[in-house]
Amino acid sequence: MPFRRSDLADLSYFLAIARHRNFRKAATEMGVSASALSHSLRGLEERLKVRLVNRTNRSVTLTAAGDDLHEAIRDPFTAIHEAEDRLNLHRDAPTGRVRINVPDDAATQLLAPVLPEFVARYPDVELDICVNNAMVDVTEEGFDAGIRFGGTVPEDMIAQRLSADFNWIIAGSPAYFERCGEPAHPEDLMRHQCIRIRLGNDRMYKWELERGEEAFVLDVPGGVTVNNGGASRAMALQGLGLIYIAENCIGDLIAQGRLRPTLTEWASPGPGYFIYYSGRRQVPRGLRLLVDLIRELRPLGL
Repeated sequence: MPFRRSDLADLSYFLAIARHRNFRKAATEMGVSASALSHSLRGLEERLKVRLVNRTNRSVTLTAAGDDLHEAIRDPFTAIHEAEDRLNLHRDAPTGRVRINVPDDAATQLLAPVLPEFVARYPDVELDICVNNAMVDVTEEGFDAGIRFGGTVPEDMIAQRLSADFNWIIAGSPAYFERCGEPAHPEDLMRHQCIRIRLGNDRMYKWELERGEEAFVLDVPGGVTVNNGGASRAMALQGLGLIYIAENCIGDLIAQGRLRPTLTEWASPGPGYFIYYSGRRQVPRGLRLLVDLIRELRPLGL
């Protein structure tokens, strides 16, 4: 049975399902509900008279027919989307949708300060920002780009710096220091309550401290582990324990006296934020404009 012009949207939805193997994630990428996505697929299968996807409560897989269709239309649809973005170069006002995956602190400290100006300049560009500290394959998950610390950017991606490097420090609340005392040396941390960090790749982060030629990498103790900068700050403010964090993330709290750095001579430098994307795909004009604006306004230095 030949394809109809009305099938194009349904085929786009099918490609999103094939990428994610998950209806909820595919629906998020396409900006529709999961039920609408399911209805679209069911209609496409009925018109083509072939099952494309096997669905259970636990998994989504492609049938042999689905695999064949995916292989046949994936590259042509990619070319269509790239051609659509190329047309932006000929428009006075850019349009389109840009999807970015970012960690929580990058969303609040890097993107939030520039978004009002971006929206004012480019009102027809839609930004879809997924705040997620877990490391994901941005290409496979349907994102145009990701933002991460420089040391964690996948090596096969093109990366551009968006901020200055950070200074990583240890801090706690006055109430915590009054109750538990203050460490005088990095080894003292092994006798303190620390709020531990789980990285986006699910690995536990070891605190790194440097002073001249001396360096410590410590698997600190603590009864609470978080993977979110905002949560660690909130817990530290309640006196729960010490946190290891980029200094710029708590600059206002330090100025207010609500958190206090400790072991300041052992602060450790680390790479700043980078945006990264695949070199095999056309970079949307909206994404390039966002990068340019961040580098122009420099909310975290550059």
